[in-house]
Amino acid sequence: MPPSPSPPCILPLLFLFTIFTLPLIHTTFANNHHYVSKTPVYEPEPEPELMQYGPEGVQVPSNLVFENQYIQRAYIALQAWKRAMLSDPMNFTVNWVGSDVCSYNGIFCAPLPVSTYHHSARVVASVDLNHADIAGYLPDELGLLSELAVFHINSNRFCGTVPQTFSSLKLLYELDISNNRFVGKFPPVLLSLPSLKFLDIRFNEFEGPIPSAVFDKPLDALFVNNNRFKNGIPSNLGKSPVSVLVMANNELGGCIPSSIGYMGNTLNEIILLNDNLTGCLPEEIGMLKHVTVFDVSFNKLSGPLPASIGGMKAVEQLDVAHNRFTGEIPKTVCSLTNLQNFTYSFNYFTGQPPTCAPKVANGSDNCFAAKTDQRSKAECSSTMAHPVNCNSFGCTRTKPPVYTPRPAHKPPVYSPTPAHKPPVYSPTPAHKPPVYTPTPTHKPPLYTPTPTVSPTPASPSGMSSKGFYSPPPPSSYPSLVPPPPGWGMSSQSKYHSPPPPYVYNSPPPPPSHDESSKTYPESPPPPPSEDESSKGFPASPPPPIRRHVSPRPPRLTPGTYIYSSPPPPIYPNY
Repeated sequence: MPPSPSPPCILPLLFLFTIFTLPLIHTTFANNHHYVSKTPVYEPEPEPELMQYGPEGVQVPSNLVFENQYIQRAYIALQAWKRAMLSDPMNFTVNWVGSDVCSYNGIFCAPLPVSTYHHSARVVASVDLNHADIAGYLPDELGLLSELAVFHINSNRFCGTVPQTFSSLKLLYELDISNNRFVGKFPPVLLSLPSLKFLDIRFNEFEGPIPSAVFDKPLDALFVNNNRFKNGIPSNLGKSPVSVLVMANNELGGCIPSSIGYMGNTLNEIILLNDNLTGCLPEEIGMLKHVTVFDVSFNKLSGPLPASIGGMKAVEQLDVAHNRFTGEIPKTVCSLTNLQNFTYSFNYFTGQPPTCAPKVANGSDNCFAAKTDQRSKAECSSTMAHPVNCNSFGCTRTKPPVYTPRPAHKPPVYSPTPAHKPPVYSPTPAHKPPVYTPTPTHKPPLYTPTPTVSPTPASPSGMSSKGFYSPPPPSSYPSLVPPPPGWGMSSQSKYHSPPPPYVYNSPPPPPSHDESSKTYPESPPPPPSEDESSKGFPASPPPPIRRHVSPRPPRLTPGTYIYSSPPPPIYPNY
C-alpha cells in the first residue's frame, strides 16, 4: 500500500496571518476599552461658538466679555462698519479688534446721565473719523449706537445714502458728513432726529429740493452748501432759529423769501453766494440786527439795494458783488459802524459811491460817472442797467399778515378811532363855555363895550374854528419793526450744549481778482457765466482749492455753543 502524501506546511501561513491580524485586534481593543495610545495626537482646539448679527453678518465670539449691553451693541455696529469699509489707506481702524470698543481709534465713550437713565453705564458717545480718507458706506447696524451724541466723518470717501436706521439715534446732537460722496435727495431720516442742533452735509452730491421741514427744526447751525439742490429756498425760511446758515454753491434759483426778517433775533451769518437767485433783496433784511456776515454775491439779483440795510447794525462783511443791482447805494450804509468790508463790484450802481468807505471797499465795474474803473458806456446804457419792477419777479408777499411786519402797525393805522373818539366827536362840553360864552370871563376886566365887539377867543391848539378838537396826524411809523411772536421759535436765541466748545468754519466766498485784500475767506468759485467770464471770474472745481480761513466769529453771548466743522482737505496740484 503506497504511503499517503504529507500534509502541507501550515506554520508559515499561521505566521503571516498573525502579522496582519494583530494590528487590527489592537485597534479594536483600544477603541472598545478607550485605550489611549502613548503616541501624542495633535488635534486643533475647537473654535468658540459664534453668534451672528445684522445684514453684514457680524459674528460675536462667545468668549468675548463686554462691560455692558451698550458696549456689546457698539461692537456689533463698529465691526459691521469695518466690513463696509472698502479702503482704509491710513490703517485708521487697524485696532478695531476685541471687546474694548472704547479704545478703538476715533471712538469715545462716556457715562450715561444718571438723571435720565438711573445708572451710569459707559456708552459710545462720539465717533470722529474726520480726514481718515476711508472709502465705503454706512451700514444699517450703525443704528445700534442709540446713545451716540456726535457723529463726525467729514473728508472721507463714504458714498451711498444715510441709512434709515439713523432714526434710532435719539440723542444725536451733531452730525457732520461733509466732503464725502453721498448721493440722493436730502436725507429724510435727518428730519426725525429730535436732539439735532448742528447739521453739516456740504460738499456732497445731494440733489432735489431742500425740504421746508428742515427750517421747522430747532437747529443752531445748518450747512448745505456745495451740493446740487434746486427748486428755490422754502418760504418758511424765517421759522428757522439758526445762528449760521450756509446754502452757497447750489442751483436753487428763485427769490430770497421775505420771511428772512423773522430770523433777526438769532441769525449771525448767512451765505447765499452762487445760488442762481433772482428777484430783489427784500426790505426785511434790515431786521437782521445781529448778522455779522451777509453774502449774496454771484447771483442774478436785481433792483435797488434796500435803504433798510441800515438796520443791519452788527454787519461786518457785506458782499453783494456780481449781481445786477441798479440805482444809487443808499446813504444808510454809512450808519453801519461795524462794517469792515463792503464789496459791491460788478453791478450797475449809479450816482456816487458812499463817502463813508469802510476799511475795505470794492466798487469797481459799476456805472459811477466820476470813477475810472467802471463799466463802459455801452454796458451802462444796456437793458441790464435799467431799473426793474421787483413785483415782476413773482416774489411778492403772498401772505402779508404772516410774512411782513405790517401786523405791528395795523392797530394804529386801521383803528385809531377808539383812542380819539371822545375828543373828536364830543369835545363840546369841555370847550363850549370859553367858545360860545366868553363874555362872563373877559367882560369885567377887559372889555366894557357891548359883547358884540368882543373878539372871539383863539381856539385852543388842535381845535377847529367850530370848536371841535381835531386830533393830530399819527406820527410816522418806523420802516421796520421786530416780527410778531410766533413762528415756532423759542424766546431764547441760543442753545446750550455740552462742553467742550468747538469752532466752526463757514464756507468762504469766491475769489475775485479785485478782492485780494478782503479779510473774508474764499470759497470755491462758481462756473463762469457768459456775461462775466471775460471779467476774469474763474471756473469752480468741485472740491475746495485750498484750506480756508474762517471769517471772524460772530459775537455771541457767554455760554453759547460754537460748533466745529473742519474744512475740506487740501488737494495738492489741483
